[in-house]
Amino acid sequence: MDTKTVASDVTTPNGTLGRHLARRLVEIGVSDVFSVPGDFNLTLLDHLIAEPGLNLIGCCNELNAGYAADGYARSRGVGACVVTFTVGGLSVLNAIAGAYSENLPVVCIVGGPNSNDYGTNRVLHHTIGLPDFSQELCCFQTVTCNQAVVNNLEDAHELIDNAISTALKESKPVYISIACNLAAIPHPTFSREPVPFSLAPKLSNKMGLEAAVEAAAEFLNKAIKPVMVGGPKLRVSRASDAFVDLADASGYALAVTPAGKGLVPEHHPHFIGTYWGAVSTAFCAEIVESADAYIFAGPIFNDYSSVGYSLLLKKEKALIVHPDRVIVGNGPTFGCVLMKDFLQALAKKLKKNTTAYENYHRIFVPEGHPRKCTPREPLRVNVLFEHIQKMLSSDTAVIAETGDSWFNCQKLKLPKGCGYEFQMQYGSIGWSVGATLGYAQAATDKRVIACIGDGSFLVMAQDVSTMLRCGQNSIIFLINNGGYTIEVEIHDGPYNVIKNWNYTGLVDAIHNGEGKCWTTKVVCEEDLIEAIETATGDKKDCFCFIEVVAHKDDTSKELLEWGSRVSAANSRPPNPQ
Repeated sequence: MDTKTVASDVTTPNGTLGRHLARRLVEIGVSDVFSVPGDFNLTLLDHLIAEPGLNLIGCCNELNAGYAADGYARSRGVGACVVTFTVGGLSVLNAIAGAYSENLPVVCIVGGPNSNDYGTNRVLHHTIGLPDFSQELCCFQTVTCNQAVVNNLEDAHELIDNAISTALKESKPVYISIACNLAAIPHPTFSREPVPFSLAPKLSNKMGLEAAVEAAAEFLNKAIKPVMVGGPKLRVSRASDAFVDLADASGYALAVTPAGKGLVPEHHPHFIGTYWGAVSTAFCAEIVESADAYIFAGPIFNDYSSVGYSLLLKKEKALIVHPDRVIVGNGPTFGCVLMKDFLQALAKKLKKNTTAYENYHRIFVPEGHPRKCTPREPLRVNVLFEHIQKMLSSDTAVIAETGDSWFNCQKLKLPKGCGYEFQMQYGSIGWSVGATLGYAQAATDKRVIACIGDGSFLVMAQDVSTMLRCGQNSIIFLINNGGYTIEVEIHDGPYNVIKNWNYTGLVDAIHNGEGKCWTTKVVCEEDLIEAIETATGDKKDCFCFIEVVAHKDDTSKELLEWGSRVSAANSRPPNPQ
């Protein structure tokens, strides 16, 4: 017998809103909620703590709580955070906007004002001093797909379930505000356990699907050297496996856009690397841009991913597959066609064509290795990442912070099963600290290796504290090069230089003898080798913080090229009037 069915029949005489919300979060797969307490959410937090299947994780600030929910959703499929009204809500807003850009279902719960204060002329604390409480709601409306303001028990059940189910269906964040005096009150609508959601799957228009496949097959089968490139929206479409099956069936050379890294297996025999225009993996751009047809599945072409709008692609050669739409060259567009269905059907219609991969194989020259270090030579960043490469396995996951780590981590070759996450569309510096906390909490089968620049780390450093409280064993490589290096390469100025911290000393102070923590500072390759041996050996169960001292001008060649092109795009003069 289905245990969920049994559970749904259990009557709960003292069923409350708070208990229902807690049970619903557990039912959708959330076992950890990231929170910051405030007077409007304290009673609600009591009910979340009381739920046996839920672990409440207190964060140092709301923004990191939101980033943690983002990282958690990347691994678990859904995440949740709880903050207080307005001061907490507006603090977490930036993280929710980032989750929206990455199509992550994050349930953002806010403890709201007492239900009796709605519709009155009262002015409350934690507001901007007006009797109108809608400022927070208005801000969330543009970065969430559903907003529920719960200030009445009669419709609370419907509002909560509708918001959460919408998050799952749309794969976007939602906002739920719970009046502070309602969480503990029993109500008949909560007298039973929440019935598990049965979400109707999205369906392709059958005729549209057939027509799209027919047009795409004709388009691709007449091509001489077609290629295929996977993008970040493979995730929201749940189409990564279908994309790989298409690669197997077609024999096409297989690449990813930078934001698609980690969604396509890099051990695939026809994988040729990251297509990122002028800063692509060696020989990848040449093969993609010289192709006479290319499939882009789930791409996002923005100024960053297009290297300042400099990609050498032609629309008439492109088959663009969006999550629910297919565009064939300059020709027809087919709506209501789901990516996964389309790729699966197309795989059965394509002729085998390995020409592009054979061309790649002919011109490919194995990349060299960094120049060997002399004894005690100051550590170079390319040497650092050569050693990080050796650490990767199916038991690890890489978190790449916004900055030069984008480019250095792109060059890592991911073994089968190795996780990889970064936030390219939104690009909020500091995201990786909270995301590391959340991802590590969700992916207990992996050890997270986070590559974070000093400029990004000082924005959100506090929640290293929470990683220690949670007993996590992540490894953070803190790359200390004295500033905002990615911004230096776009547009330099004195504002890109930061105050140097004693980063290992800071983490030691946060540790304060509580929890398992090991820190070290490395300045040369010998130090690095010893640090990695310790972190993966004696300290494998510890949180490890390795500060890597690098020269301020030691950047990847890709950042230098990318920065100059993005700078040119940013500095375009106004169009003539």
